[in-house]
Amino acid sequence: MEAKRIVEAILFAAGKPVSKEELKKYVKGKVEEIIKELKKEYEKSAIEILEIDGKYVMQLKDKYAEYAKKFAPMELSKALLKTLALIAYHQPIKQSELKKIVGSQIYEHVKELRKKGFIRTKKEGRTKLVELTNYFYDYFGFDRKEKEKIKEILYKKIEGKRD
Repeated sequence: MEAKRIVEAILFAAGKPVSKEELKKYVKGKVEEIIKELKKEYEKSAIEILEIDGKYVMQLKDKYAEYAKKFAPMELSKALLKTLALIAYHQPIKQSELKKIVGSQIYEHVKELRKKGFIRTKKEGRTKLVELTNYFYDYFGFDRKEKEKIKEILYKKIEGKRD
């Protein structure tokens, strides 16, 4: 029973297909049988487990995916999360200062984070001043005054990510 819950947790969290070999690293028993049991449990659910090229993926059934689309979290790379954590902790911060810390990819990061609505910029001399938007706080559920907590939570998200 525990093995089944471990497989379920891995598939739920992965967000991408996971191979049998990968699953076998974490559970004893036949992965195929565990998957078969989980598929049966999810028959009457909005969720399904599919096998694609020898890998398993947990996803929403097509007929329910449209309803959930607007609630699905945005995907942010580890690099973007790191940049966002720096901005959150040091804001307002000059883009030129961020460049010293992050490197020249900061220009692309700022562009992407602005596009997603997490930051705003304003011209300050030859650089830009970067700060968080209200959307950032709403999206992550942060209190604006808790700089240390924001940094800690974002870095935990980074550690859990794989690029």
